[in-house]
Amino acid sequence: MKLYFASANKKKIEEIKAIVPKPFDLFGLSDIGIVDDIPEPGTTIKENSYLKALYVCDFLKQKNEEAFVFADDSGLEVEALFGAPGVYSARYAGSPKSDEDNNSKLLTELKNRTLRKARFVTIITLIITDEVYYFEGEIKGTISYEPRGKSGFGYDPLFIPTGYRSTFAELGPEIKNSISHRAIAVKKLIEFLAKYK
Repeated sequence: MKLYFASANKKKIEEIKAIVPKPFDLFGLSDIGIVDDIPEPGTTIKENSYLKALYVCDFLKQKNEEAFVFADDSGLEVEALFGAPGVYSARYAGSPKSDEDNNSKLLTELKNRTLRKARFVTIITLIITDEVYYFEGEIKGTISYEPRGKSGFGYDPLFIPTGYRSTFAELGPEIKNSISHRAIAVKKLIEFLAKYK
């Protein structure tokens, strides 16, 4: 079964491919000829997730192609920062987007703060012939005082999930892909799609 994922982020696509079982075949934006970033003008994670999925659906309709399309949007919400960076997580430090700059800004904002509770949230939007479905994943944790670890992307070097002493970047993909916010949402998506096999 073909699944079209509204993302050009190669690391994110690899991460989801590792979670998605056969018989699902996952395709990213470059596979269908979309080379530009999809606009994300929404004010919530859910809205941006929906807008990205809708963009790909409209693109495929112009080619007279119908498919199962899904998009995710994720955000890191830090308690001491009143939920920031939240919906602006990917571009927290401005343009062009840079994981390193985002992490640096977050550490600067949290300098001298001992309250470092945070949560990661993912919302997946699935569109099947104009029907829209949502799947959410969440994981709580804390923000480390410095970047740690080499794997992953985004805020992985800073986020320590509850119950662990290591950041996502230190834990590596196998553990992260079994416990992360995105993994939780993707598993819900796959359970839902099982009836379409």
